[in-house]
Order: sequence, then C-alpha cells, then structure tokens
Amino acid sequence: MATRALMIQGTGSNVGKSMLVAGLARAFTRRGLKVAPFKSQNMSNNAAVTPEGGEIGRAQALQARAAGREPHVDMNPVLLKPETDTGAQLIVQGKRRGTQAAGSFMRDKTGLMEAALDSYYRLAADVDLVLIEGAGSPAETNLRNGDIANMGFACAVQAPVVLVGDIHRGGVIAQIVGTQAVLEPQDLDRVVGFAVNRFRGDISLFDAGRDDIAQRTGWPALGVIPWFWEAWKLPAEDMMDIASRKGGACKIVVPQLERMANFDDLDPLAAEPEVSIEIIPPGKALPGDADLVLIPGSKSTIGDLAYLRAQGWDIDILAHHRRGGHVIGLCGGYQMLGQTIDDPEGVDGRPGKVAGLGLLDVETVMAGEKRVTLTQASSVAGDLPVSGYEIHMGRTSGSDCDRAWLRIGDRLEGAASADGRVLGSYLHGLFASDGFRANFLSGLGYASDSAYDAGVEDTLDALADHLEQHMDLDQLLALSARVATRP
Repeated sequence: MATRALMIQGTGSNVGKSMLVAGLARAFTRRGLKVAPFKSQNMSNNAAVTPEGGEIGRAQALQARAAGREPHVDMNPVLLKPETDTGAQLIVQGKRRGTQAAGSFMRDKTGLMEAALDSYYRLAADVDLVLIEGAGSPAETNLRNGDIANMGFACAVQAPVVLVGDIHRGGVIAQIVGTQAVLEPQDLDRVVGFAVNRFRGDISLFDAGRDDIAQRTGWPALGVIPWFWEAWKLPAEDMMDIASRKGGACKIVVPQLERMANFDDLDPLAAEPEVSIEIIPPGKALPGDADLVLIPGSKSTIGDLAYLRAQGWDIDILAHHRRGGHVIGLCGGYQMLGQTIDDPEGVDGRPGKVAGLGLLDVETVMAGEKRVTLTQASSVAGDLPVSGYEIHMGRTSGSDCDRAWLRIGDRLEGAASADGRVLGSYLHGLFASDGFRANFLSGLGYASDSAYDAGVEDTLDALADHLEQHMDLDQLLALSARVATRP
C-alpha cells in the first residue's frame, strides 16, 4: 500500500510552518481527502494531551483538529520539553522517557528515528495524505548527522519537500537561495519547490523577487502568501508567539515566566471582546490596575518561582491582592501560590524545599507519577461543565483545598482563599468552556457571550481559504509523492 506525503520545511524557526500545515490540512480535508499531520521531533513546553493519555506538541493537536481527526501520539513521536538552558524532558510516543542534556541528546538519539518511522508508517497506513512538518531549518548543517526532524527524515521516507521562507524577517531571497547552497545532493533531490510566507502589502511587488529565487534555485514557486491577520485566534505553540492582545476594559495581566508552559489557557480569554491580555516581559513591573493576575503553568516551577521573584513580581502580586485584586494560578502557577513547594527527589530540577507566595494555605510535594489526562469537570458553583486536561507532577493539599471550586467525578479539585479572590487549580484549558468562562468573567464584573471553539473552527476555514487563494494546491497535491506505508 502507498499514501501521499508532503513535507513543509522552513528556512528557520518560526517562519509559519505549523500554520501552513494546519491550513493545508483543513483545505485538503475539505476536498475529501483523509489527512493526518506529522512532526517527527518537536520542542515545546506547550504540550497537548491526547485521548490515550500521551503528550504531543500543541501545533500537531491543532493540525489534527484542522484535519477533523483526534490528536494521537503518532503525530509527534518525539517531543522535547526544555527544563533548563541545557536540558529537556524527553517524551517518546507520548510518554516521558527522562531528562537529557542537550549535548547528550545530540550525541545519542538511539531508537528515536526508529520510533519516528514506526509512528509515521502507522499513521500513513490509514490516510490519503500525510502533511509532515519540519523543525528549525535544514540549513543547520552541523545538525545533519543523526537528523530526524528535517532532511534526515525526508530522505528516510522519500518525502517531497517544500521549503518556506519568511519575508517578514527580511532577506528571504538569501534565506532560500542560501539554504540550497548548503544542502547535500541527496537532500536537494527531495526539494520540489518553495513558498514565501508572511508578505505584507501588494504581493505583486515581489514578483521580481519570486522569479529571482526561482531562477537562482531552479525550484518552482508554489506561492507568495500574504500575512494571515487572524492567526492570533488560533492556539499558539511557540513562546515567541505569545503576545499581548488589546481588547476591552477587563485587564488580565500575565507575568512571562522563563519556562512558561501550556499557555493555551490564555487563548480563550484573549478572544473575548471585553478582555485585554497584557503579557509582562522580564524587567517590567506588573501594572497596578489589573482586574486579574494570572500565573500560568511552568515546566520548572521552583526555577520559575525564583525567576518571578528576581523580577520583583512577587511584590507586585502581593500588592495587587492587598488592593483587592484577583489572582489565579494554573498548574505550576497554582503550586507557586501556596506556602511551600517541596521537591525531595529533584523531579522539577534540583532537590530542595522553597517558600511559595503564601496566598493559598496549601503545600505541594513533587512526588508520584506524572498525571497526563483529558478531564471532564464541573464547577462547584452552578455545576457548569468544564473540559480541560491535566499534565503535571506533584500533589497539593492544605486547608484551602476545602474550598475547592471544581469537581472531577467524585473528587474535588483546586483551592480558594477565604476571601475568594485567590484561586488555584491543576486543570488546564478550562477557559475554553464558554459557560464557565462567562461565569468567571462575570465575577470580575464583565459580560461574555462568545463561542470560543466555533471561533477556532471559523478561523481554520478562513486560513484554508487564504491558502487556496495564494498557493497552488492542485500543484502541491501533484508534487506530493506516493510513498510506501512500510519499507
């Protein structure tokens, strides 16, 4: 048996590969094809949870949604979750394998290509088209040996490659022509064309540039894609994509932690017309006029708590609370709000016990198995349905847990302060539930009648329309190769 495959690689990180794959997945699915996204190796702390209880990059979960499929661990078999500047947690086919230093990972990728190929062939066996996303850039020649993310994988499965450059960064001609100049012959054989992404203005002004790239490389131009202005409405995976969003009078302030994780919690709030999201970078104080301070999840809770204190944000948060402000902490942010965080085995970094912010009378111990699960819950007040996911280490207990504000099956979840202005929970994704989000915002004095999931679907359709207009999808499909589902 054989299926079609097409790989989207970029001239660098953050050139829009993930968005293009999502849009192409929706466009080809609307044409009646069974489509699956795939990324052999990803690096992100913004993971999604699959129905079988595994972890994959959030971009692949969005791409699966665009293709009308449930996310699956085979869509992203190798996931690196950075914990420090030199080390990351390694997730293989959805499960935590351990922590590896960057140097060790580069020297020893034993079994990872095999895992990636196993997942790819299993995925390809049941679809018409696999859309493969590369990682970073194939021009990083120092990474070519042992590569499983770009040309190494493309050569392994004989997938055709479309190279995408980002004109918004400038120098897009050099990006694409320079990439061709450093690729090895067997890698050049995989490239079937190029596209230029994120053009602002009259795209006809780049006709000469597009033609120059085509003449210099011999590759066909497959599209010059204008800036997609609604991209902010889709869940972001990369921390580089986190941005403040000016909306209405409700001001939600978010300290930008160094190892911020699962920040998709912000997306439904940012989509609210009445809400303005303000992401505060390091070195700046949290503004004093916030309605709510939201402390997000973290891949390294103790490390990010120290980072938060180094910025003086602990002082700002305590002052905000004294002025009558509201605070919510999710997952790692929840742990930070308590009295202490104890990590006797060093599962979160170095072993040790530290004081928390003290706004909740709870204590956290980093122990036990990592909990990774999709979760259906309800609010204690009003019994409103809440859909979300849990992805954390550690257990939290204390007297403020007696004021839990969520119910998961027969157990209570979360904690609240006596005055009700400080909340914490391990449940991510809860604000995507429209009724719960509306009730939460009403507690801050603001109204909501938005439908978040419907907005995401509309945006995916608009993205597909955008690519239909500015890329030759018939040619892309013709260039996609039929490759064996098993060697």
